[in-house]
Amino acid sequence: MPQPLHLHPDRLFPAEPDTRSIARRLYAEVAGLPIVSPHGHTDPAWFATNAPWTNPAELLITPDHYVFRMLFSQGVPMEDLGVPRADGGPVETDPRAIWRRFAERYHLFRGTPSRMWHDWVYAEAFGLDVRLSAGTADHYYDVIDAALKTEAFRPRALFERYNIELIATTESPLDPLHHHAAIKASGWKGRVVTAFRPDPVLDPDFEGFHANLDELGRITGEDARTWDGYRAALRNRRAFFAAHGATSTDHGHPTAFTADLSDADILALFARVAAGPVSAAEAELFRGHMLTEMAAMSLDDGLVMQIHPGSFRNHNAAVFARFGRDKGADIPTQTDYVRALKPLLDRFGSEPGLTIILFTLDETAYSRELAPLAGHYPALKLGPPWWFHDSPEGMRRFREQATETAGFYNTVGFNDDTRAFLSIPARHDVARRMDCGHLARLVVEHRLEEDEAHDLARALTYDLVKAAYRL
Repeated sequence: MPQPLHLHPDRLFPAEPDTRSIARRLYAEVAGLPIVSPHGHTDPAWFATNAPWTNPAELLITPDHYVFRMLFSQGVPMEDLGVPRADGGPVETDPRAIWRRFAERYHLFRGTPSRMWHDWVYAEAFGLDVRLSAGTADHYYDVIDAALKTEAFRPRALFERYNIELIATTESPLDPLHHHAAIKASGWKGRVVTAFRPDPVLDPDFEGFHANLDELGRITGEDARTWDGYRAALRNRRAFFAAHGATSTDHGHPTAFTADLSDADILALFARVAAGPVSAAEAELFRGHMLTEMAAMSLDDGLVMQIHPGSFRNHNAAVFARFGRDKGADIPTQTDYVRALKPLLDRFGSEPGLTIILFTLDETAYSRELAPLAGHYPALKLGPPWWFHDSPEGMRRFREQATETAGFYNTVGFNDDTRAFLSIPARHDVARRMDCGHLARLVVEHRLEEDEAHDLARALTYDLVKAAYRL
């Protein structure tokens, strides 16, 4: 017998009745505010072509590493989920078979953020009222598949249905941004902007790094194998991205290490980096100096700088070789910020015209390092709980540990950092509920007046993100 699927209206609110009542009042005022998604990895082709998703698996399973990493951990081969292989080898092509494998194992997601997001999508987007299971798999597939064939479920219609004001995608510096140009030329009013992710040409350990340098030189007309030409090429691409709507850069370095080398030292280091393989220490030194260079360029061109360090990317070498990047094998690492950022902050930390948004996968750094840094340096803001921590517990820990030193106004609201389009409204709803619950508790404890909580609820939902990302 299928079990009912029901989204409780008080989900994620505090259990204590008075606190819950305040949370309800706060949430009622922010629930309908527009969604601003300033950092994520949705595909701009969705909005450029407005083509329908072809089936439920393509929409909800195959592109979502939160889903297939859990299933992989339980012994399901990625090929069986339709995840493309790097060598073009065979994978499952029957979307209903993929869906059934997922549905049979949906219980694995109990208690996880993915379960919350998916249940929201099933109930709110598709109107399903029974839980997903092996027994309801085909019913789910048929309902979702039929919906995807309608105009109401094309990407632009969903963008408008969920009151999305802006989505920022993330592209390589070598990307021609044709999809963004097509969106702008189409006359559609939805705002989809890009973000500049220069890792492929900043990180000597990035696969194809030297070929990437040559391509950077080709598309900019600069000699990117010389230090002056390389910097000129980066400035050229930053301006190109800004012309296509970018207001931010994004840096996914292994650590937050920065350096500020002399002219002679960086000339010598770049010559080695550009010529061939370098040692791990030299690669880290180059990445560190380039974060400082990127901060200098941001001070000039106004692009907000995001630093996403602390992930041991592609930890599973066999998965990386077989499927490539971003396949659920990235693992958080311990991350230093106080010493690592000092060279950059010595030069630019007191610049009010520069915004650097710091993220972490190391929650132990919240109260010890990140909040004190952002609570002092004008250039620094704290990004929201990210990736492994964009969960109710992660959001609660962030507010409790960061607010006492950094306050609310040195944070930047919420971003979803997702590849799964329909998880965007689901994730933003979780963040709004958790913030309203946290503020309600402060009111009940007489640490905040309710009118102040209402101001903060709006700021955390909408105002801070627009200000921080210069939107």
